[in-house]
Amino acid sequence: MTLPDTPSIPVGADRTFQVDLRGLVDLLSHHLYSSPRVYLRELLQNAVDALTARHGLEPVAPADAFGIRLYADGSVVRVEDDGVGLTEADVHTFLATIGRSSKRAEQIAEQRADFIGQFGIGLLSCFLVADEIHVLSRSARTPDAPVVEWRGRGDGSYTVRTLPASARPRPGTTVTLTPRADAGEWTRPVHVHALARHFGSLLRHPVTFDDGTGGPGVPVNPEPAPWSRTYPTPGSRSRALAAYGEEVFGFTPLDTIELDLPAVGLKGIACVLPEAVPAGRRHGHRVHVKGMLLSEQAGEILPEWAFFVRCVVDAESLRPTASRESLYEDDTLAAVRDALTERLRAWIARTAAGDPDLLNRFLQAHHLAVKSLAVHDDEILRMLLPWLPFETTDGHATLDEFARTHRTVLVTSSVEEFRQVAAIASAAGLGVVNGGYTYDRELVHRLPEIRPEVSVADLDPATLTAHLDPVDRETELAAAAYLALARDALALFDCDVALRTFQPASAPALLLDSREARHERTRSQLAREQQGGLWGDILGHLRQEAPRAQLILNQLNPLVRTAVTIDEPELARTSAEALYGQAAMLSRRPLKPAESSLINRSFLDLLAHALRKDS
Repeated sequence: MTLPDTPSIPVGADRTFQVDLRGLVDLLSHHLYSSPRVYLRELLQNAVDALTARHGLEPVAPADAFGIRLYADGSVVRVEDDGVGLTEADVHTFLATIGRSSKRAEQIAEQRADFIGQFGIGLLSCFLVADEIHVLSRSARTPDAPVVEWRGRGDGSYTVRTLPASARPRPGTTVTLTPRADAGEWTRPVHVHALARHFGSLLRHPVTFDDGTGGPGVPVNPEPAPWSRTYPTPGSRSRALAAYGEEVFGFTPLDTIELDLPAVGLKGIACVLPEAVPAGRRHGHRVHVKGMLLSEQAGEILPEWAFFVRCVVDAESLRPTASRESLYEDDTLAAVRDALTERLRAWIARTAAGDPDLLNRFLQAHHLAVKSLAVHDDEILRMLLPWLPFETTDGHATLDEFARTHRTVLVTSSVEEFRQVAAIASAAGLGVVNGGYTYDRELVHRLPEIRPEVSVADLDPATLTAHLDPVDRETELAAAAYLALARDALALFDCDVALRTFQPASAPALLLDSREARHERTRSQLAREQQGGLWGDILGHLRQEAPRAQLILNQLNPLVRTAVTIDEPELARTSAEALYGQAAMLSRRPLKPAESSLINRSFLDLLAHALRKDS
């Protein structure tokens, strides 16, 4: 790399950053980094970059020939590496880079793509916890290179001088921080060790930690990533990966899925959650870039439907953002996301084909996630739709089981509608599926693609009413007076009343009233109330003939047979209101204030009538 000419400045003289350093540190702490703890990650990253460059100079050197050593004793924090080192010209160039990159936030991101930008911004991050940074460095590019000392202070001044080679006998860099008193949370020995383990457990270079107590350095990353190790058997490998997933995420995976994308140097595992999670909740995934932990909340690496897994991966080619705490959304990330999606699909396919017990446990926990995938993935739809559980009039069953007994499958548009008709439809021999849950109605309608002999249709009130038996003419005439009073009493709710016979006989009444019908009646009522105004004209144009609710009374029920013989008009009205209230509650839909009031009033009126009769 060709470096720009450096002005001749007396060695050891004070210099000043050509930026407002305090303002830049404030920018970093409030707008770039999420926490001061990133200072150690940045120092580790600088050391890793230096080691990478050193290996480029000496490619035949063993992988563990060069390493990183951390030291923290409560008064200082020191990071030492055996990397490529810096010359005095390098130091000036890096400081110039800091000055340029601070002028515009987007330039910071650009500088991160190479060593210079990483070193500059990484070094500045140390001012989040320290007022002084001391750097000793010796370049490995020249055998007799001098040692360069750089000392930067929080007031924006710095000094640079050269020292004899004896000040640092070997090439590399040592960065020493003098922590501020208020930075103990991040710079005490126990915390430095924990941060080093957190960020650097998968680094490919050896890293050790010394707390200053005189003992030997403790390895920070004693073993390579679990997917990079060799195991005696496939079973032992699977157990080791599951144990690592449990260590990282805190749960025992239902299964682990190995992830390997050689094109971008990505390896890792996806851990299948053993329990269901709320739909749409996106768990964060642990993403390492070249061994360094980038983020624990990288939700963007997998599609939204994959909320049944949590991943930990290490990649070579993914591009971090300026903060190095998330991934840059580019074509590479999009390609990785697509490739990982295929890995999850392949795992589902293998499980469906070869491990029915695991498939059953998986679907019990994650059927909603699979349904969301099946909506958009024809292959998964064909493979798993027959095995997915649905709520039906035969209880919870798979569509494959349900279709064996019902060649015509009816599906409701809401949970509320299913609750209204389930018992009656079951007694009538109708096969109804609850389509009110997310994805269910759309998936049930696609069943004929897999089972052509089955037909699927939406359930509407007319379909159900057609399966209710009419009463004979004499019974209808005898109940005519009561039905007229009942219709009048329930006119407030735009509800018609009819008399039919249906099973089970224990059900006195069935209320057929869809959500769409209620919305249409509400709109019609608003139009009437706003008659003459601009809003009324708009609603009037939208208004159609408002569909009415239907209260179907069951002639087979003893309570109904008694009610239709009541000849006292007020008592007849009250009994009709009570039957309506009971049917509304059985439908399990939210009651309107007027309906709640009607239920209370009808109960009190019936109680008062009973008391008067007894007296």
